[in-house]
Amino acid sequence: MTEARTPGAAALPQTPLMAADSSLPSVEMDPVEYTLRKRLPRKLPKRRNDVYVNMKTDFRAQLARCQKLLEGGGHREICVHGLGLAINRAINIALQLQASSQGALQLAANTSTVELVDDLEPDDPDEAGEPMTRTRNNSAIHIKVYYPSPQ
Repeated sequence: MTEARTPGAAALPQTPLMAADSSLPSVEMDPVEYTLRKRLPRKLPKRRNDVYVNMKTDFRAQLARCQKLLEGGGHREICVHGLGLAINRAINIALQLQASSQGALQLAANTSTVELVDDLEPDDPDEAGEPMTRTRNNSAIHIKVYYPSPQ
């Protein structure tokens, strides 16, 4: 016989999690009883020449925004940021910008790890389940796209 499961429950690990009150000991979590709420990642300070790439916005629109900043925006450099699945898209945007400039643009890439926090809320508020949080790490890339200074 199979159990009824909520969508996305298979993606939740069945590992001990920290309760909302850190003084409490870790508790085993049943993924069927909790709803996962992903918090937004902490962003770097937003500057006019920062572009945060995501997977929801059209690739061509993000590429056009970067081109507009470099050509019409008066910026000699932009910083393209990608997190998780958007890393490939950020790299592709930077490479497209470099190719369309016939090699006039230079790239400098840095990688990092970003700590993300997820909230686990109980599905049934009548039960004694407490909201919990889970931290996880995700990869990020920061690509500086710039015109080199003339020598």
